[in-house]
Amino acid sequence: MTKKIVVVFILSFTSCFLNGQVAGCTDVLAKNYNPLATLNDGSCRYKHKAIKPNFSLILDNSLHETSGLTFWNGLLWTHNDDTDVNLYALDTLSGAVVKKIQLSHVANRDWEEIAQDSSYLYIGDFGNNYRGNRKDLHVLRIEKASLLLNKQEIDTISLRYSDQFDFELKKSNRTNFDCESMIATRDSLYLFTKQWKSNKTSIYSLPKIPGNYVAQYKTSYPIKGLITGSAYVEEKKIVALCGYNKKLKPFIYLLYDYKNNDFFSGNKRKIKLKLPFHQIEGITTSDGLHYYLTNENFINKPIVSNPQKLHWFDLTAFLEQYLEGLILK
Repeated sequence: MTKKIVVVFILSFTSCFLNGQVAGCTDVLAKNYNPLATLNDGSCRYKHKAIKPNFSLILDNSLHETSGLTFWNGLLWTHNDDTDVNLYALDTLSGAVVKKIQLSHVANRDWEEIAQDSSYLYIGDFGNNYRGNRKDLHVLRIEKASLLLNKQEIDTISLRYSDQFDFELKKSNRTNFDCESMIATRDSLYLFTKQWKSNKTSIYSLPKIPGNYVAQYKTSYPIKGLITGSAYVEEKKIVALCGYNKKLKPFIYLLYDYKNNDFFSGNKRKIKLKLPFHQIEGITTSDGLHYYLTNENFINKPIVSNPQKLHWFDLTAFLEQYLEGLILK
């Protein structure tokens, strides 16, 4: 056996067996589940699945362009993506607006996402689909305690993408540097882009403290759709992305059992939603199993008339066994 063959054999062996562990698909719901695997290598493949919401509610007309969504303090918080500078708190059962807070000394050019950590809300003013050449992309950081006390403390995290060098005007919905999705981890913000040309999403990271930053490119993944929102459950290692394809067929993309903050290193499952022509924009969860989603108003008469709505989905069937496994570890 030549030295070259020996090296190839050793590398192949160690790729399957690491520290006595067997690498493979560890999700029992996957088509290629390996009962001997103890180390998830991100290779799981799944049958196609389409689900209906458990319920849907029409939202108030003031939320015709509802975009981001997050669950905080027992309520759902959302905003519009136009010039409206209000935050709206919704009842989780009725969808009714129970609180409206106007943010002071800010503007809304294109608010597309709201995320949170234990101390702050983060609003992403980074929508960039119109011409693809914005140079004022930023995130508003709002101290939660100050918001509840009506003594708003708001500052700004400005950003540009590390690999965007072309700022020439483009036609609408042609850029790969649009963004509508963001999560806040313990030390960073992660942006998932909405790539109109490639139908992929790229992940960028930046600090979550005020300042002017270059958002660092991490990786890209072929979602085969347009990502419009995200929910993050840190302690359970779950990221749920929402979006739709160019025919307005919406989906949820579950990322779970990943390594560190390499969100595409674990299981990746796309679940289609039986909500045709719904422009899904926001997603959040209170427990990692049940998810709220919103769509903005979409009318294309005389064929389509879908008003802004709140939807509730039970994803227990997809995640329960994974979460039970976490408890046993």
